[in-house]
Amino acid sequence: MDQLLGLAAENLISPIILSFALGVAASLARSDLSIPEAVAKGMSIYLLFAIGFKGGVSVADHGIDGRLGLALLAGITLSFVLPLIAFALLRVMTRIDTLDAAAVAAHYGSISIVTFVAATSVLESQGLAAEGYMVAVAAAMEAPAILSALWLVARGGDGARKMEPNLLREIMLNGSIVLLVGSFFIGWATGKEGLADIAPFIVSPFQGVLCLFLLDMGLVAGRGLREGGRIMRPGVLAFGVIMPLIGSVCGLGFGMALGLSTGGVALMMVLSASASYIAVPAAMRVALPEANPSLYLTLSLGVTFPFNLTLGIPLYLALAQTVNGG
Repeated sequence: MDQLLGLAAENLISPIILSFALGVAASLARSDLSIPEAVAKGMSIYLLFAIGFKGGVSVADHGIDGRLGLALLAGITLSFVLPLIAFALLRVMTRIDTLDAAAVAAHYGSISIVTFVAATSVLESQGLAAEGYMVAVAAAMEAPAILSALWLVARGGDGARKMEPNLLREIMLNGSIVLLVGSFFIGWATGKEGLADIAPFIVSPFQGVLCLFLLDMGLVAGRGLREGGRIMRPGVLAFGVIMPLIGSVCGLGFGMALGLSTGGVALMMVLSASASYIAVPAAMRVALPEANPSLYLTLSLGVTFPFNLTLGIPLYLALAQTVNGG
């Protein structure tokens, strides 16, 4: 236990985590600190491209095999199943209705790409490698959770509700998915030679850009916490912390079953524990417009995201190291 806590404490004291904490603190203190929207969007594009490209290079170096296929299948399965667990937990812990519970549950089967990027950065700082195809697993886990949420709503008695014809297309063409998958294939096609050509752009500046981006995310999360206090009842708040822990345990089991490296197991845990606040909210506005965005956005971005970034990632990594070794 002492080793587990020591690893967690060590990982907490890092520039990326402290940058996020600064943003939250500044927002809660009502500072006028802000990052222009265009700059924040540019940084998100940079981070998605960089992580996708480097993941593709790693796959090119590793080669395509059955382990990649099994990892993708595991990710899709988790994305389908985790919303069902989240929905059941919400119905026990809170009094929110079926529609809102399904909308919230969808966020907890999909993934937060920023949390994933932050976790890869922590792994690199610890000198731990992870399978490059985990980027592909992250992309595969974006959409299935949305289908689970729609099934939950229909099962709850709203039989007239059907999936919009263009919803699946909009999900798959979401900008973050297109950029992540596209840069992954570019990195896969060009390999190490391509990485060497643009390394000064996507390798050296990566950590600094990530710190500034997480500073902005901290500001956003702090505003969500400050403004969403009226709907964040104790049961809802507790769900925002308990569900990531449940998801991480599921990810740990799948990662161990797949025989992933310690870094790969940690990333599978992070993916399973994170909550979407980009792709799923966009889909919910189309599929479940009656659901309360203040609830699911504040919960995913204002509660679970800060928890994962400050405590979750270090704990998941420490647990993966303890269980898997390395």
